[in-house]
Parts: sequence; structure tokens; C-alpha cells
Amino acid sequence: MTTPSPALHELSAAELIGGYRRRDFSPVEVCQAVLGHVELWEHKLQALYLLRPELALEQSRASEARWLRGAPLGPLDGVPVTIKDNIATRGDPLPLGTAASELAPAAADAPPAARVREGGGVLIAKTTMPDYGMLSSGLSSFHKLARNPWDLSKTPGGSSSGAGAAAAAGYGPLHIGSDIGGSLRLPAGWCGIFTLKPSLGRIPIDPPYTGRAAGPMARHVADSAWFMQVLTLPDERDSMSLPYQAIAWDQFDVGVEKLRGLRIGLLLEAGCGLAVEPEVRAAVEHAARLFERAGAVVAPMRPFMTQAMLDGMDHFWRMRSRMDMKALPRERKARVLPYIQQWADSAAGMDGEAVYKAASQFHQTRVATVAACAGFDYVISPTSPVPAFPAELPSPTNDPLRPLEHIGFTVPFNMSEQPAASINCGYTSCGLPIGLQIAGKRFDDLGVLQVSRAFELIRDEQRPWPLPPSEAIEHID
Repeated sequence: MTTPSPALHELSAAELIGGYRRRDFSPVEVCQAVLGHVELWEHKLQALYLLRPELALEQSRASEARWLRGAPLGPLDGVPVTIKDNIATRGDPLPLGTAASELAPAAADAPPAARVREGGGVLIAKTTMPDYGMLSSGLSSFHKLARNPWDLSKTPGGSSSGAGAAAAAGYGPLHIGSDIGGSLRLPAGWCGIFTLKPSLGRIPIDPPYTGRAAGPMARHVADSAWFMQVLTLPDERDSMSLPYQAIAWDQFDVGVEKLRGLRIGLLLEAGCGLAVEPEVRAAVEHAARLFERAGAVVAPMRPFMTQAMLDGMDHFWRMRSRMDMKALPRERKARVLPYIQQWADSAAGMDGEAVYKAASQFHQTRVATVAACAGFDYVISPTSPVPAFPAELPSPTNDPLRPLEHIGFTVPFNMSEQPAASINCGYTSCGLPIGLQIAGKRFDDLGVLQVSRAFELIRDEQRPWPLPPSEAIEHID
């Protein structure tokens, strides 16, 4: 029995570029296929913002003309892309997920969007996010509620909510999200896709901020690696960006041999926040055994985060958000999601000493993370201690005074500036994806991709996996 060929909307970026080069199909045909798939499922997922089919088709026609002339702009020309709401695209409003924003057109493309535009990528749409990106869910006062393609009653995660859902559902191969405490990796884990939060500054972003990174989100490691060759191009607007390196991103697949002899740390407890649920722990332990069978040396790690570290970062972000909202007119602040208002307003009693102590936890987290990882080549852990929770909830705890109890595994690698990926490593008994985080040393972004690819190869040899969401969603009423 032969396996049917994938539909155009399911092809990887490399497969699309190869097809354009051979003239097997055109960018216009691919754009039409993606838009057709979106039309079928977007009313269920609500992952997109500024979906403008005619504009996308106009871009694809321009790409088609370049390919016919034999003059493509590069490895993105004609490839469908989505970009997160908070990454500016020239001429479009930037709501940041909240109804409190004034919808003024952005003056310029932010660096990741500029690289897509320069490379001829076809912007299908922007993707949704929660208010100010301060939730790990798809709940927003501006956007419709985003849902998880694996189970429409569950959240896709956040804050790259729409990007995670769009990637999982097959809205084309490439999606851009952002991450300051887990906002790429959490939705990737809960939607069963792959992402890389790069080393801080590897992908230029504007505005830059401590711990903030843009990154590729895709179904497979190959597409994220493909996207890195474009997203990492220099942009001097990012004052925190790394010096540009012409990294051989096409060398992401060096096979399972990559794992032989590696020292892998296994972190099963974050040291703070929610306890790891048994099914999540079992999936990560199984992944660790697969690493061992491939020749890696896996050793348990003690937790290095503390509740004081997590609380300090939480309290500092509360004060930052309180000051941002304090600058809003009363009627605009009233439009912010009530959960976010309560969270930010809880910082009202903090004095200067309390804010200083809270801010100091960012550095404490950085130092502890680097020290804990020093004895290992890579560290694996759950991406999240829990699987996807109900879509209507703002966070797993549904408590604005305990909003970040699920980011204990992800946030330390934002503060240490280390690259960290999330890749699917199993499913719960209810069929919800479970994410495995793979973190490397600072600047070793390519190594994290190579280890992720090696695990992807081993994982896919083990047993048949459930239908991908683009097919499974057809069975959801």
C-alpha cells in the first residue's frame, strides 16, 4: 500500500523551493492550497489575525514571476509564512493582543518580518496572542479565543498562541513566534510541533528586551533549520543582537550518531511551580531512554530554580505591566483582560526595595542555570509540567497571583541566553501532545537543532504516531 503524497499545504519549505525550481507547481498554487485549508479550519481554530487572501495571492503572483524569470530572491521565495501579532509589519496595526491598544499602522517591518519580505516569503496572515503576551494561553481581549488543533476544548498555549495552532494545523510550513519565558516552547509542546528559542540575539528583534527572542515554529526540525538561515541575518536595530555568523544551518541533520557520547542532563523537577504530571514525566523518561540507547550518557540533574527566583521575575513583570497600564487612559485600561489587570495591579504595594529584590532574581536565575548546565553538553526536561489546559482559562492555575507556575522549565533558558527547543515526545492518554525541551550551551543553536533532529529520527522509528492535526482535525466536530 503506497503512502499518498502530501497536499501542497503540508509540504516543507525545502520541498516547496524544489518544486518551484522544477516547475512542478507554482507559488500561486501553493498559496491557494494554504488559503483553502485555512478556510476549512480557521473558524474552529481562530489562530489568525489580518488574514487577507488577495494580498497573499498578490505576493505569490510576484514570486511566481520571479521563478519564471529564474531570479528567486532566496530560500523563502514563494513560501507561505505567518508572523505573530507583536512582530511589526509595515502599515499594519500592532494590537499586542489587547483591546487597549491604539490601532496605528506600524512604520516599518520589525527585523524578522523584514527578512521575510526581503526574501519573497508570502505572508498568509499574522497570528493571535493574549494581552501583551503575558499569558501562556490564547485568551485575548482583542482576538477571538484561539484553540488547540488536537482538542478544540484545549488551549494552544501562548503567548505565540495562533502560531502554534497554525503550525500544527498545517497552515503552511513556516511561522514566527516570540518568547520571553516560554512563549515559543509552551505552545510548541502543547500543539505537538517543533520550535527553537535561539540564543539571545541570534535572531535580531525590535524592540529587544532581556530574555526576549523571536524564533521559528514548524512541524519538523528541518523547517525551523531552513528558516534560521534567513531569520538570523543581521539587523542593527537590535542593540542586543549577536555578531552575525554564517552558520551552516543546512547541517542540522547529522544523524543519530550526533548523540553518541554526549553528556545529557535529565531534569525532571523544576524546583518551583507546578509538579510534573505523571504522564508528562513518563514521556520524558522514555525520551531519556531513547537517548541512552543511541549512545548518550544521561545523568539526573537536581533542580536549580527556586520559587524565589520565579516569584521575583513574576513580581518584576507585574510592576512593569502596572507602569505600562498606569500610562493608559482609564477607559483604555478597562479594556485589558481582567486577569491581566488583577495581576498587574497586585504590584501596587511594592516599594523600591521590593522591586530591586525582584529584579535581582533575573541574574540569580542566569547564574544558577549556567552553573547547573556546566557539566553537560545538553539538558532535556519537560517543556511544561502539565499538558494543555482548557482553552477558556488564562493559565493552568487560573489564579492571577500564581500565573507563572508552569514556566519553571522554560524561563531559566531565557535568562541564561541559552538556546532551547521543544519537540514532541509523546501523548497523554487523552491524545494531547507532550513536549520535550532540549537546551544547549549559549551560542550552540546548531547543536540543539542537530540533537533535536537525532531525537526526531529515533522517535519516528519507534511506533506509528497519531494522525497529524491537519488530518486529525477532520474528525473533530
